[in-house]
Amino acid sequence: MNGMIFAAGLGTRLAPLTDTRPKALVEVGGVPLLSRAIDHLADAGVDHIVVNVHHFASQVVGFIDDNKAKWKADVVVSDESDLLLDTGGGLVKALSLFPDDGPVVVGNADVVCNAPLARLIQSHVSNGDDATLMTSGRTSTRHLLFDADGLLCGWEDVKNRKRCDVRSSSAVFCEAFNGFHVIEQMLIRSFLPAGEPLRPLPVISAYLSAASSFRIRRSPIPQGCYWFDVGTVEKLRVAEDFLFSL
Repeated sequence: MNGMIFAAGLGTRLAPLTDTRPKALVEVGGVPLLSRAIDHLADAGVDHIVVNVHHFASQVVGFIDDNKAKWKADVVVSDESDLLLDTGGGLVKALSLFPDDGPVVVGNADVVCNAPLARLIQSHVSNGDDATLMTSGRTSTRHLLFDADGLLCGWEDVKNRKRCDVRSSSAVFCEAFNGFHVIEQMLIRSFLPAGEPLRPLPVISAYLSAASSFRIRRSPIPQGCYWFDVGTVEKLRVAEDFLFSL
């Protein structure tokens, strides 16, 4: 099964830890974030993983080359050194690196989580959807909106009082995106018009644009699982303290 890990970000919120290294190689509990992310996907049966690189790209490439033998998945690099493409654009660029046309399991290097991705994959396959997003009811100023069938129908920014409705259905669920998703390659190909040059594109913007034509469904994180965004030094320390307490 195909997978992708976003590891190209500048990591500015993790400074000074990222002044001399990429965010993906910052350690939590003595383990680099990228290694944790690769193991998480591989444990769910993902055997081919694309990692995009940009900031301190050579360090990430070197780390992958040095550690390939210990992972249960084949890991390859999508080089965005010339232009950081964001999450949606990064998926489009990576299309040629997947060995087959199967769905892609996507995660972020700056998330520490123990949610069973095999359950997310099974939900996606069973429902026959175009994309399945892991969500939760955690506190957030920005939410995805889903209808009674669990299909994406909008987005809301509570802090700035902005809302975008993309389907006629009424919103029933208001949940935060947890960064993990399973997506069909047909949907990825629809993100940019044929022949249009690659450009930076947030994947949530792409999902909202596609929601009226594709089935994009929520899959809540199972109860009892932990999830940490470690995009700042403070949040990283919180996650590390939690892991040491286990």
